[in-house]
Amino acid sequence: MISELLTVPQAMAALQVSRWTVYNLIRSGELGSIVVGARCRRIPATAPDHYITRLCEEAA
Repeated sequence: MISELLTVPQAMAALQVSRWTVYNLIRSGELGSIVVGARCRRIPATAPDHYITRLCEEAA
């Protein structure tokens, strides 16, 4: 099964954050991603939702 993958700019738009923030979230493991080929970073479409849900649960 192939899920929809987002580019970094698409993830930036979904989370309304900067490129720097998206890459920091990826580096910290808070936002899931995969590398396709040598340099192509993709974020599963569900990853931003999972990240937001986790933030909301931590805030409650």
